[in-house]
Amino acid sequence: MSRITLSNLAHSYLANPASDADYALKEMDHVWQDGGAYALLGASGCGKTTLLNIISGLVRPSQGRVLFGDRDVTDAATTERNIAQVFQFPVVYDTMTVRDNLAFPLRNRGMDAAYIARRVGQIAKMIGMEDILSKKARGLTADAKQKISLGRGMVREDVNAILFDEPLTVIDPHMKWELRTQLKDLHREFGHTMIYVTHDQTEALTFAQTVVVMHEGRVVQMGTPEELFETPAHTFVGYFIGSPGMNLFDAEVTGSEAHLQGATVPLDAAYAPTAGRTQIGIRPDYVALSDQGLPVVVKRVEDVGRHRILRAELAGQPLNAILPEGMSLPADPRVTFPAGKINVYVNDWRVQPTAIPGKA
Repeated sequence: MSRITLSNLAHSYLANPASDADYALKEMDHVWQDGGAYALLGASGCGKTTLLNIISGLVRPSQGRVLFGDRDVTDAATTERNIAQVFQFPVVYDTMTVRDNLAFPLRNRGMDAAYIARRVGQIAKMIGMEDILSKKARGLTADAKQKISLGRGMVREDVNAILFDEPLTVIDPHMKWELRTQLKDLHREFGHTMIYVTHDQTEALTFAQTVVVMHEGRVVQMGTPEELFETPAHTFVGYFIGSPGMNLFDAEVTGSEAHLQGATVPLDAAYAPTAGRTQIGIRPDYVALSDQGLPVVVKRVEDVGRHRILRAELAGQPLNAILPEGMSLPADPRVTFPAGKINVYVNDWRVQPTAIPGKA
């Protein structure tokens, strides 16, 4: 296992990139700790797979370095990096049995037969295939073949890292939760460095200790699921994480107040004068509906089972709020925001307050 360092890294698929827009990956400096469980999360086309392929050695970056521990592997071939990679679509040997597919990486490295049998048994149990180890891969469903790919990626214990590129795409929905849980169990047991690429926030938040959110080729935040939810560093993180995503309102912030077209929202801290587009953000989960506060115009209420979602407008801007099941709407609906749950953004980036009341 290794700490992975991305130093001054950037990549363009053009021979002579002339501007920032020509780069699929914008310049970044990040350290991925040895033994960490990371998820690369973002919309399609944001650069997740490009970054994963640079780490694995399938793509050489246009600039910067990749280090495993203290070793510079920027120009090292994939085979020299001692990694395992599981791709979006299953890659298996159809003429081999499930057992031989799982054993192949170990036999290729001359491991002891008894160890191979024991390790294959462990992995087969984890992916639920111990009863069909003698069955040929040919004829198995895509779902079953991807489980073989997952197992083959995890069968080695000596790898620097295991890289997963949207590995559950072809897995039946009822199996996804179980496999994510098993991957987490494997990480806890063996401590591999794992990097998991996905566009599914549920997969990312339930698998990873640290989620790396990407947007338009840039890492906009690395943090725990709680940090991404409570203090999104970028408006994209606020929008992308959560269902519904964070409410964002254009506002003028002066000191410890935000002004929205006639409505004033108190903040729990003072902010310096802002230059650029200023917004405040609050999660729908923290919007409180009552007969006091800021007036809203109700558009509709959607029942999603565990709760309802209020779709409304505040000062002419869209607002979403989570309503407990069974809660009735007041005749004159109004909302309040807990001051401690409001984030302030300037040109999409979260800004820190200049002063917090009660703190020196």
